[in-house]
Amino acid sequence: MAGFAGTEEKSNFDAILSPILAAKPDCLYFGGQFDQGAVLFRQARQKGFKGVFLSDDAFDSPDAAKIGGETLSVPPGTYFSTLSGPASLYPDAAKFITDYKTKFGSDPQPYAPQAFDCGAILLQAIETAIKANSGKLPERAAVSKAIRDLKDYHGLSGTLNFNQKGDPVVSRYFVVQVTAKDAAGWDSNKILKSLDIKAP
Repeated sequence: MAGFAGTEEKSNFDAILSPILAAKPDCLYFGGQFDQGAVLFRQARQKGFKGVFLSDDAFDSPDAAKIGGETLSVPPGTYFSTLSGPASLYPDAAKFITDYKTKFGSDPQPYAPQAFDCGAILLQAIETAIKANSGKLPERAAVSKAIRDLKDYHGLSGTLNFNQKGDPVVSRYFVVQVTAKDAAGWDSNKILKSLDIKAP
Protein backbone atom coordinates (compact mmCIF):
# COMPACT_ATOMS: atom_id res chain seq x y z
CA MET A 1 0.00 0.00 0.00
CA ALA A 2 1.46 3.32 -1.09
CA GLY A 3 -0.46 5.38 1.44
CA PHE A 4 -3.71 6.22 3.22
CA ALA A 5 -5.65 9.46 3.61
CA GLY A 6 -8.98 10.36 5.17
CA THR A 7 -11.08 13.43 4.46
CA GLU A 8 -14.52 14.97 4.81
CA GLU A 9 -13.92 16.99 1.64
CA LYS A 10 -16.56 16.72 -1.07
CA SER A 11 -15.51 19.10 -3.83
CA ASN A 12 -11.74 19.78 -3.99
CA PHE A 13 -9.37 16.88 -3.36
CA ASP A 14 -6.13 18.61 -4.37
CA ALA A 15 -4.67 18.41 -0.86
CA ILE A 16 -4.85 14.63 -0.68
CA LEU A 17 -4.49 13.76 -4.36
CA SER A 18 -1.13 15.47 -4.84
CA PRO A 19 0.79 13.28 -2.34
CA ILE A 20 -1.17 10.17 -3.32
CA LEU A 21 -0.42 10.56 -7.02
CA ALA A 22 3.21 11.46 -6.28
CA ALA A 23 3.56 7.91 -4.89
CA LYS A 24 2.57 6.60 -8.35
CA PRO A 25 0.04 3.96 -7.24
CA ASP A 26 -1.44 1.46 -9.70
CA CYS A 27 -4.80 1.62 -7.96
CA LEU A 28 -6.80 4.20 -6.04
CA TYR A 29 -9.28 2.74 -3.51
CA PHE A 30 -11.99 4.92 -2.02
CA GLY A 31 -14.12 3.63 0.87
CA GLY A 32 -17.15 5.86 1.27
CA GLN A 33 -20.15 7.46 -0.39
CA PHE A 34 -20.50 7.81 -4.16
CA ASP A 35 -20.84 11.61 -4.01
CA GLN A 36 -17.30 11.92 -2.66
CA GLY A 37 -15.83 9.00 -4.57
CA ALA A 38 -17.03 10.04 -8.03
CA VAL A 39 -15.60 13.54 -7.57
CA LEU A 40 -12.31 12.15 -6.25
CA PHE A 41 -11.99 9.74 -9.18
CA ARG A 42 -12.84 12.42 -11.74
CA GLN A 43 -10.28 14.82 -10.29
CA ALA A 44 -7.62 12.08 -10.07
CA ARG A 45 -8.09 11.31 -13.77
CA GLN A 46 -7.94 15.02 -14.61
CA LYS A 47 -4.59 15.15 -12.79
CA GLY A 48 -3.23 12.35 -14.97
CA PHE A 49 -3.85 9.24 -12.87
CA LYS A 50 -3.73 6.23 -15.21
CA GLY A 51 -4.55 3.42 -12.77
CA VAL A 52 -7.63 1.52 -11.64
CA PHE A 53 -10.33 2.91 -9.34
CA LEU A 54 -11.83 0.66 -6.66
CA SER A 55 -14.65 1.29 -4.19
CA ASP A 56 -17.29 -0.39 -2.03
CA ASP A 57 -21.08 -0.77 -1.96
CA ALA A 58 -21.62 2.88 -0.99
CA PHE A 59 -20.40 3.75 -4.49
CA ASP A 60 -23.34 1.87 -6.02
CA SER A 61 -25.60 4.68 -7.18
CA PRO A 62 -26.68 5.95 -10.61
CA ASP A 63 -25.74 9.39 -9.30
CA ALA A 64 -22.08 8.30 -9.33
CA ALA A 65 -22.32 8.30 -13.14
CA LYS A 66 -23.98 11.72 -13.09
CA ILE A 67 -21.05 13.08 -11.09
CA GLY A 68 -18.17 11.12 -12.58
CA GLY A 69 -19.45 10.89 -16.14
CA GLU A 70 -17.54 8.81 -18.65
CA THR A 71 -14.42 9.09 -16.46
CA LEU A 72 -15.68 6.08 -14.52
CA SER A 73 -16.01 3.77 -17.52
CA VAL A 74 -12.84 4.72 -19.40
CA PRO A 75 -10.12 2.00 -19.16
CA PRO A 76 -8.52 0.84 -16.98
CA GLY A 77 -11.87 1.48 -15.30
CA THR A 78 -13.75 1.65 -12.03
CA TYR A 79 -14.77 -1.38 -9.98
CA PHE A 80 -16.73 -1.81 -6.77
CA SER A 81 -17.94 -4.63 -4.54
CA THR A 82 -21.49 -4.80 -3.27
CA LEU A 83 -24.08 -7.02 -1.61
CA SER A 84 -26.67 -5.75 -4.06
CA GLY A 85 -26.72 -6.68 -7.70
CA PRO A 86 -29.10 -4.86 -10.07
CA ALA A 87 -32.73 -5.89 -9.52
CA SER A 88 -32.74 -7.41 -13.02
CA LEU A 89 -30.16 -9.95 -11.80
CA TYR A 90 -32.68 -11.65 -9.50
CA PRO A 91 -35.01 -14.07 -11.36
CA ASP A 92 -37.92 -13.52 -8.96
CA ALA A 93 -37.81 -9.72 -9.17
CA ALA A 94 -39.41 -9.29 -12.62
CA LYS A 95 -42.84 -8.26 -11.31
CA PHE A 96 -41.21 -6.08 -8.65
CA ILE A 97 -39.24 -4.23 -11.36
CA THR A 98 -42.39 -3.66 -13.43
CA ASP A 99 -44.36 -2.45 -10.39
CA TYR A 100 -41.48 -0.21 -9.29
CA LYS A 101 -41.20 1.42 -12.73
CA THR A 102 -44.97 1.97 -12.81
CA LYS A 103 -44.97 3.57 -9.36
CA PHE A 104 -41.76 5.63 -9.51
CA GLY A 105 -41.04 6.04 -13.23
CA SER A 106 -37.51 4.64 -13.02
CA ASP A 107 -35.57 1.43 -12.53
CA PRO A 108 -35.27 0.16 -8.93
CA GLN A 109 -32.44 1.78 -7.03
CA PRO A 110 -29.61 -0.33 -5.55
CA TYR A 111 -30.80 -2.40 -2.57
CA ALA A 112 -34.49 -2.04 -3.56
CA PRO A 113 -35.06 -5.84 -3.71
CA GLN A 114 -33.25 -6.29 -0.38
CA ALA A 115 -35.30 -3.50 1.21
CA PHE A 116 -38.50 -5.17 -0.04
CA ASP A 117 -37.33 -8.49 1.44
CA CYS A 118 -36.46 -6.82 4.76
CA GLY A 119 -39.94 -5.34 5.05
CA ALA A 120 -41.62 -8.64 4.16
CA ILE A 121 -39.45 -10.61 6.61
CA LEU A 122 -40.19 -8.15 9.39
CA LEU A 123 -43.94 -8.35 8.77
CA GLN A 124 -43.83 -12.14 8.77
CA ALA A 125 -41.80 -12.17 11.99
CA ILE A 126 -44.27 -9.80 13.68
CA GLU A 127 -47.15 -12.05 12.63
CA THR A 128 -45.34 -15.15 13.91
CA ALA A 129 -44.53 -13.45 17.22
CA ILE A 130 -48.16 -12.28 17.65
CA LYS A 131 -49.43 -15.85 17.13
CA ALA A 132 -46.87 -17.16 19.64
CA ASN A 133 -48.08 -14.51 22.12
CA SER A 134 -51.74 -15.54 21.98
CA GLY A 135 -52.68 -12.74 19.62
CA LYS A 136 -51.16 -9.97 21.73
CA LEU A 137 -48.55 -7.50 20.51
CA PRO A 138 -45.13 -9.04 21.05
CA GLU A 139 -42.01 -7.61 22.61
CA ARG A 140 -39.13 -6.63 20.35
CA ALA A 141 -37.10 -9.64 21.52
CA ALA A 142 -39.82 -12.01 20.31
CA VAL A 143 -39.82 -10.44 16.85
CA SER A 144 -36.03 -10.63 16.75
CA LYS A 145 -36.18 -14.32 17.68
CA ALA A 146 -38.80 -14.98 14.99
CA ILE A 147 -36.47 -13.50 12.36
CA ARG A 148 -33.56 -15.64 13.53
CA ASP A 149 -35.79 -18.75 13.58
CA LEU A 150 -37.00 -18.14 10.02
CA LYS A 151 -36.05 -20.98 7.68
CA ASP A 152 -35.50 -20.71 3.92
CA TYR A 153 -37.39 -17.47 3.38
CA HIS A 154 -37.88 -17.13 -0.37
CA GLY A 155 -37.43 -13.45 -1.18
CA LEU A 156 -36.80 -11.36 -4.28
CA SER A 157 -33.07 -11.46 -3.63
CA GLY A 158 -32.87 -15.20 -2.97
CA THR A 159 -33.45 -17.75 -0.21
CA LEU A 160 -32.57 -16.29 3.19
CA ASN A 161 -31.63 -17.78 6.56
CA PHE A 162 -30.22 -15.96 9.57
CA ASN A 163 -27.85 -17.02 12.34
CA GLN A 164 -28.35 -16.23 16.01
CA LYS A 165 -26.50 -12.94 15.62
CA GLY A 166 -29.10 -11.91 13.03
CA ASP A 167 -26.65 -12.05 10.11
CA PRO A 168 -27.51 -13.92 6.90
CA VAL A 169 -26.00 -17.41 7.07
CA VAL A 170 -24.69 -16.88 3.53
CA SER A 171 -24.40 -13.56 1.71
CA ARG A 172 -23.89 -13.07 -2.01
CA TYR A 173 -21.30 -10.46 -2.96
CA PHE A 174 -20.80 -9.01 -6.42
CA VAL A 175 -17.75 -7.47 -8.08
CA VAL A 176 -19.00 -4.87 -10.54
CA GLN A 177 -17.24 -3.03 -13.36
CA VAL A 178 -18.67 0.39 -14.19
CA THR A 179 -19.53 0.32 -17.88
CA ALA A 180 -22.33 2.90 -17.70
CA LYS A 181 -21.52 6.23 -19.30
CA ASP A 182 -24.52 7.89 -17.65
CA ALA A 183 -27.04 7.32 -14.85
CA ALA A 184 -29.61 5.75 -17.18
CA GLY A 185 -27.26 2.86 -17.92
CA TRP A 186 -26.23 2.15 -14.32
CA ASP A 187 -28.16 -1.14 -14.13
CA SER A 188 -26.22 -2.40 -17.13
CA ASN A 189 -22.87 -2.27 -15.31
CA LYS A 190 -20.98 -5.52 -15.80
CA ILE A 191 -21.07 -8.15 -13.04
CA LEU A 192 -17.58 -9.64 -13.13
CA LYS A 193 -18.03 -12.15 -10.33
CA SER A 194 -20.44 -13.26 -7.65
CA LEU A 195 -19.30 -14.91 -4.41
CA ASP A 196 -21.39 -16.71 -1.79
CA ILE A 197 -19.68 -16.12 1.56
CA LYS A 198 -20.67 -17.54 4.93
CA ALA A 199 -21.08 -15.19 7.88
CA PRO A 200 -18.02 -15.07 10.16
